[in-house]
Amino acid sequence: MRNWRQIIILIAATLFYHVHTAGQSLRADSITPEGLPQYFSWQQVWQETMNMEDNDLDDEEKETEMADYHELLQELAAHPIDLNTATREELEQLPFLSPQQVMDIIEYRDRYGGLKSVGEFRMIRSIDYRQAQLLPYFTYMGTQQERKHFPYLSNILKKGRHEASFYTRVPLYNRKGDRNGYLGYKYRHWTRYQFSYGNYVKIGLTSAQDAGEPFTWNSQQWGYDAWTYYVQVKELDKLKNLIVGKYKLSAGMGLTLNTGFSLGKLSILQSLGRQTSTLRPHTSASTADYFEGVAATVALGRQTTLTAFVSHRSLDATLNDDGTIATILQSGYHRTPKEQTKRNNSRLTSTGMHIAYRHNRLRLGATAIYDHLDRELNPNTSSLFRRYYAQGQNFANIGLDYGYLRHRLSFSGETAINANGSIATINALSYQSENAWSIMALQRFYSYRYTSLHAHAFSEGGAVRNESGIYIGATWQPLARLHLQGYADFAHFPWARYRVSQPSNAQDYLCEATYLLSRQWTLKGRYRMHIRQLDNEQKTTLRQHNEHRARLAATYGNKEWTTTIQGDGVKAANNTIEYGWMVSQNTAWKKSWWQLSAQTAYFDAPSYEARIYVYERQMPHVFASPAYYGRGFRLALTARAQIGQHLQLDAKIGHTHYYDRSTIGSGLQEIDGNSLTDIDLHVRWRI
Repeated sequence: MRNWRQIIILIAATLFYHVHTAGQSLRADSITPEGLPQYFSWQQVWQETMNMEDNDLDDEEKETEMADYHELLQELAAHPIDLNTATREELEQLPFLSPQQVMDIIEYRDRYGGLKSVGEFRMIRSIDYRQAQLLPYFTYMGTQQERKHFPYLSNILKKGRHEASFYTRVPLYNRKGDRNGYLGYKYRHWTRYQFSYGNYVKIGLTSAQDAGEPFTWNSQQWGYDAWTYYVQVKELDKLKNLIVGKYKLSAGMGLTLNTGFSLGKLSILQSLGRQTSTLRPHTSASTADYFEGVAATVALGRQTTLTAFVSHRSLDATLNDDGTIATILQSGYHRTPKEQTKRNNSRLTSTGMHIAYRHNRLRLGATAIYDHLDRELNPNTSSLFRRYYAQGQNFANIGLDYGYLRHRLSFSGETAINANGSIATINALSYQSENAWSIMALQRFYSYRYTSLHAHAFSEGGAVRNESGIYIGATWQPLARLHLQGYADFAHFPWARYRVSQPSNAQDYLCEATYLLSRQWTLKGRYRMHIRQLDNEQKTTLRQHNEHRARLAATYGNKEWTTTIQGDGVKAANNTIEYGWMVSQNTAWKKSWWQLSAQTAYFDAPSYEARIYVYERQMPHVFASPAYYGRGFRLALTARAQIGQHLQLDAKIGHTHYYDRSTIGSGLQEIDGNSLTDIDLHVRWRI
């Protein structure tokens, strides 16, 4: 199975057989104008736009960003937006809509007296089939009426909703650290509580424990290892948003301030580069990228808002011998005595503001932020690629963001500067026609001397520094059932990077076609070529690393069944040429008050360079998209039961078996054996 052509032929033949035999009796002309493939959850639609290979972040950092994106959508799904009363700012919370689509929704409802059915999404020409699939999960069509004022306290207490949930993962194996090394037990678990009254009031508390961490009570830890808390009040007269506790904050395009996620190269095509200022609670137990304190957005007039914040939070850090900070840690693991010494040993104080002005289709904003560390940040700069990493105790950034939309042409961007005068800028120009096509161009320049502790923005290298580039992407729907999209990205790195000791370049190309065979069947093909330059073994010159990835998939969905048959292939050419492939199938069944799903996958990828990512159905508020390499088999079974209106039970068992090894993992994570099995349990109670 090492021959690339044989792999592609095998995958194509498998998909063709399943689609042809199951779909031969379906008639294409039976598709209604609003006919779309049916799915049980927004996760099934959203995962089609995921691309875990978007940038050079390591897998842990990628999962942190994707998990934050997933958590945002989870909250939006729990509190859907009324399309018939929503403001422009509220619709812009949906990260998969472009500026033009937001305006088209507002203009459509104003012209026709509101939306009344899901089928009307297809009447808004700028909305493609994938966004038409996603919108019903995050929005609803209420009666068009005057927007309500902030409710009385008695109504909040009487009619507010309570939600409590508990999750645990039980591994049916022992890691090396479980036997000797970790301070706690091998079970991971968390609890969540949220009180909400519409979108006006939210109160939340989350506590979490990673596998291997001790459950103790002392001055550093209150039982659980990590706690998240927040109180949020919205739309209280001129006070548009107030959060006390832990929160996320973003402004502009993310060059100065973005503690959330940055859109990837494929998902950015859906929003056409739009990224708006947001203030939202930090609802997960992740220790990465959040503020802790108070933040508020106040209306200074009909067109101007001011967001101000102050934060003081603890950090995990690796310290140098002189007590300075070598590295700020984001993993949040406190499983061993050594990891415990890094727990909350530093403090970060942040304060800043963002002022935004909006007049019709013009948007202007300015951001300023100041950070102070109680210890000096002093990374090891002996390696060339770390020479210009952030250093010192005090940091400051100022950014200007801007945007304009006119006649389906949209322009947005941000330009920022840090305390040493280094500049970063990103600008996007897009056009979205009424005839189901769009095109966008995005330019960025991030000086290798630019630093910001809270920047997350579009990039190839995974960081807002040491990069310039041009991205061009387009979507096109030439036929009612055919949707095409793709991009080309060209990046240059003027300074050294990890594994690259001199200036280098990268190129990235992707094309994807989706065909709606009928109301039930969807066919999809994707091809990606990623070219990077890396050091040779002697670090004397650069060699080219080529990576080719292909995917073919067929999805069937009706009111009870949904199934996806998928084949993935990869060719990684570095010092040697490696081929990897995976064939997977994901089937789900929904009947009345319960659901069942099964996912199987067989993979054969010789090394990490040829790894393959696959999205797998998870428990609520849990995200994972693991990379598989080696030769093995994956099986995951999931069940959900909705018992009455209040109780929801979820269970999952996952099993991975490797044929090419006798141990899994390394260090304290090493498992003595060639297979591992986990059981996940989740309980949610709503009243």
